[in-house]
Amino acid sequence: MDKFELISRNLEEILTEDDLRQVLVKKERLEHYIGFEISGSIHLGTGLVTALKIRDLQNAGVACRIFLADWHTWINDKLGGNFDAIKTIGVDYFKEGFKASLEAVGADFSKVEFILGSDLYDGANDYWLTVIEVAKNTTLARARRSVDILGRQAGEEIDFAKLIYPMMQVADIFYLGVNLVQAGLDQRKAHVIARDVALALKFKPLRSANQAKTKPIALHQHLILGLQKPSLWPVPPEKLREARTEFKMSKSKPDSAIFIHDSNKLIEAKILKAFCPPTETFYNPIIDWVEFLILSRFGSIEIKNQVGKKKYRIDQINELKKDYNQGRIHPLDLKEAVIFSLEKMLEPIQIYFNQAAPKKILADFEQFKTK
Repeated sequence: MDKFELISRNLEEILTEDDLRQVLVKKERLEHYIGFEISGSIHLGTGLVTALKIRDLQNAGVACRIFLADWHTWINDKLGGNFDAIKTIGVDYFKEGFKASLEAVGADFSKVEFILGSDLYDGANDYWLTVIEVAKNTTLARARRSVDILGRQAGEEIDFAKLIYPMMQVADIFYLGVNLVQAGLDQRKAHVIARDVALALKFKPLRSANQAKTKPIALHQHLILGLQKPSLWPVPPEKLREARTEFKMSKSKPDSAIFIHDSNKLIEAKILKAFCPPTETFYNPIIDWVEFLILSRFGSIEIKNQVGKKKYRIDQINELKKDYNQGRIHPLDLKEAVIFSLEKMLEPIQIYFNQAAPKKILADFEQFKTK
């Protein structure tokens, strides 16, 4: 698999593919980052989907960074808005969670740089100049429309600090000097702003190898579905992207999400009651997890037909969808196969969090969340 295939696989979108191909042809160094609010327990989408993409990027020779956005977490009122606790208890937990997630999927944790927002901004006059310069090149109306990257609705009554959030997120890209930015599709608006203002910036523009100003390349990873049934069923084809965004896996819906340190008993209970309509692959959370988690990690999945006593070993998602559409695979058989594969994938993480030091960090974080 060549570098373009490694970087681009299992993504929803690249802004733009042509830009990525040109950078690869010129053999320019690719500097990556993905940023996270420290806003709750790490679920499969945050931890494993991200880790699997970082594994691909590392295999393509990309330098990878994880940005722990404590300021953004505080601005967005997460974890009670306790800034000191976010920077200590939250950061410790996220670092341990990502360490375990990266190692569980075969990525190299030691080669991932972790950056804390507070450390990046401390005494950094050029950073705040960049924030203001981004804002000077962005209209107020556009900033207001961009608040959905915070999980807020356009038109929702918000404090003014939340309008600064998108400007900071864009400024982070230029101040870090990264030309490959990774996020879920829900962060698209911030990345479009970054690309639109890139050539106008003077203080901290991105530059190519020949020193010309350049735009960041945005990798938008898939938002895996939560396990709940969508409110509108069946989902009309024209509403699919909207439904996938609305019903993505979310820490705010713990019954429809699996967290990286959930017990096997809890994993089994959640998946067995999950929405998984027979013969339906257009919108099916369990099929979605096979495609973007299990096949990406293991390359195949074994499904046992309990009635016919047959075994299916499937390594192509289209093959699975065809057999499932035609009723050859029962929803319960598919769920059982996913339970087995997920438990195998999460076993190293469970072992890690049973060690004394990570176990205490997890316990402290869980206690902090309940305050």
